[in-house]
Amino acid sequence: MFYLEQPSPDQQVLIRQALNEDVNTRDKDLEAIKEWLRKEPHLPDTWDDAMLMTFLRSCNFSLEKTKRRLDKYFTVKTIVPEFFTECDIARPEMQKIVNELEIATMPEMTPEGRRVHIARIAISDFEDFDYNYFARVIFMVADVYLKSEKLGSAGEVYVLDGENYRLKHLLKLSPIFAKKIFMCTMDALPIKIKEIHIVNPPFVIDSLIAFIKPFMKEKIFNRLHFHKDVTALHEYISRDFLPEEYGGTAGKLKLHWDKYLAAFEDFKPWFKEQENIKADESKRPGKTTCYEDCFGLHGSFRSLAVD
Repeated sequence: MFYLEQPSPDQQVLIRQALNEDVNTRDKDLEAIKEWLRKEPHLPDTWDDAMLMTFLRSCNFSLEKTKRRLDKYFTVKTIVPEFFTECDIARPEMQKIVNELEIATMPEMTPEGRRVHIARIAISDFEDFDYNYFARVIFMVADVYLKSEKLGSAGEVYVLDGENYRLKHLLKLSPIFAKKIFMCTMDALPIKIKEIHIVNPPFVIDSLIAFIKPFMKEKIFNRLHFHKDVTALHEYISRDFLPEEYGGTAGKLKLHWDKYLAAFEDFKPWFKEQENIKADESKRPGKTTCYEDCFGLHGSFRSLAVD
């Protein structure tokens, strides 16, 4: 079973302060969100209490923000099914992706109550890179992580290794995919991005940044840090929260990735159930939300402020 060290009592205090969490009122807030779901005809009327609490935490217990983020989450699952269906790593297309990636969440939190996540392309000579299957794996990782984060975190720190990213991969990256991936992650997932560190940036990094910048919120873009090697990374993240490949003491990256791969098998029934837990646009009061509304040239989907 996938396992994360839960925060210490001192870290819990920091996390609750960061998330505006009041232990005396959080259950009341949870009930308010559940009652709201029951009244929204286009949304699931029941869902996982722990996941709903995760959404409340990510929105600093603002009920209105939580409602909008949940609506976005269930809506993108309907209009971007290629990211959220057939989440089975036994499929050949998925096997190819999971054999090319290594992704880890460090089991222990930083002293500030944050989680450190690492991701890299593990091999340099692969040719066929399907971004839709890549996105599917990313959201499977997110689901396992969010289901395992019992008490919340004060934010997420991402380390992305660009050493094996090549021009051929950039040329396959379409504007519509970039728009979809940023909307589904930054607008819909219940996460609070605090830092993004790019280590070993590829020579195409300037072109990559120019390509994705229009799709990123300015606040998130300003949290990007670039490091030519891992030594500079240690100025931001202690070695205690990094795998050995990045000069850390937290074990091998591959071993942490293997834990996610095992969790994908454990979560297989849950993933299958989640395919049907999404928005039903035919029942949405007022104007329905369709693919063109979100991703068409004239469409827009209101974004939430990033805390």
